[in-house]
Amino acid sequence: MTNNFERILGKGGFGIVYHGYVNDAEKVAVKVELLLRVHHKNLVSLVGYCDDGDNLALIYECMANGDLKEHLSGKCDGSALSWGTRLKIVVEAAQGLEYLHNGCKPPMVHRDVKTTNILLNEHLQAKLADFGLSRTFPTEGETHVSTVVVGTPGYLDPEYYRTNWLTEKSDVYSFGIVLLEIIMNRPVIDQSRERPHITEWVGLMLTRGDINKIMDPKLFGEYDTNSVWKVVELAMSCVNPSSSRRPNMSQVVIELNECLASENSRLGTSRDMDSKGSIEVSMSFGTEVNPKAR
Repeated sequence: MTNNFERILGKGGFGIVYHGYVNDAEKVAVKVELLLRVHHKNLVSLVGYCDDGDNLALIYECMANGDLKEHLSGKCDGSALSWGTRLKIVVEAAQGLEYLHNGCKPPMVHRDVKTTNILLNEHLQAKLADFGLSRTFPTEGETHVSTVVVGTPGYLDPEYYRTNWLTEKSDVYSFGIVLLEIIMNRPVIDQSRERPHITEWVGLMLTRGDINKIMDPKLFGEYDTNSVWKVVELAMSCVNPSSSRRPNMSQVVIELNECLASENSRLGTSRDMDSKGSIEVSMSFGTEVNPKAR
């Protein structure tokens, strides 16, 4: 179409525009968006595509074990994921997201991070999927893009919703919701709760010191207490209403790996949830969310 990109018509933020022909007759401008191939062990790989008349399809690698939400609900095999397995899954998902933010040129924001978009293969390795809403930051030094708000209710960053300014911290907020889900295994929005949204409800329980209502009862207390509290604190920092006060995904990966190491180092001795101490949280939507040290 472009005769091997022979003639450049112009350059834009998303790529170079070339002169070309359709059917060897009609002149067209061909805008080429050149992105490095997105490949990471914790991102679902695109195998190919089909464009045959009305048959349009994207072909991805098979993720035989479904998504994280299915496993949390027990729909897959009826058994609950252990705390260590949950940590391993979110560590791997966090690594995929960190790659999008820091390993891609230009960086990418996923925009739809949620438990149904964290897929598991036959070895329960987690991979982040569904980049249909992803956006890139094409201009060097650009810290945000202004865009129509998209995403899934409950996971959507309230600051992004309010301002239409998209940054990688919007993904961090959504990932914080995922962390709360693996802790609680409860709906993100539940109108029957005293506080319907999961962040408000967890904040309320923390101010009351009621950890038992936060933890998934299907875990039966089988977890390292310190790693649980650290994930709670990390999750609450991720969902801070102010994006500037949220950690970046590199920090999230480091802290989650520490939690996983702590859980893996358990020697099978008894854990006493009563020795946990307490976390004081100033929590209300639209104000600071800042879990304090125990």
